[in-house]
Amino acid sequence: MFTGLVTDVGTIERVSDSPAGRELRVRSAFERLVEGESIALNGACLTVREHGPGWFGVAAVVTTLERTTIGAWREGTRVNLERALAFGDRLGGHLVQGHVDGVGEVERVAQEGDARLVDVRLPDGLWPLMVPHGSVTVDGVSLTVNALPAEDLLQLSLIEYTLRHTTLGGLRAGDRVHVEGDIVGKYVQRLTAPYVARAAG
Repeated sequence: MFTGLVTDVGTIERVSDSPAGRELRVRSAFERLVEGESIALNGACLTVREHGPGWFGVAAVVTTLERTTIGAWREGTRVNLERALAFGDRLGGHLVQGHVDGVGEVERVAQEGDARLVDVRLPDGLWPLMVPHGSVTVDGVSLTVNALPAEDLLQLSLIEYTLRHTTLGGLRAGDRVHVEGDIVGKYVQRLTAPYVARAAG
């Protein structure tokens, strides 16, 4: 479990394929890592397989590669990093599972006053989970739904701090991003689905 508060921006140093999957070596400022612990890379929860001073290694299996942009990551790719939530930590963002629901595409980036507005075309199935001023995770960052301009379109309003401390400051139209819907919305949708279907029938 994570909070969507990025604590480091890492850089992919090496990419290789092995029986474990797509292996990634990541340059990071994290210290005292433990093999087997979970780290979210752009919101995708992966397991630390090995580590050393200033770096750690993870592997992404086929299922993960199919649901994310990880297959396109290369040496030099910058990624948002967050270690798993520990009991007693402040929950400054929202509850994030690290299970990417799909890949969205940035349609527009515009500066309006002190805010950077970013419109993201959502992957299939996520539109019903979006609520104005509710929570959403984009590339591992806990964000607020600023607006829903059209069906399947999500608008984010990024503050200056987020632009400086995550990779989101570099977003451009055409970029693909990981999107995870709010877990509370998922449970509500699941629990109410039979009643909605019954009412529609």
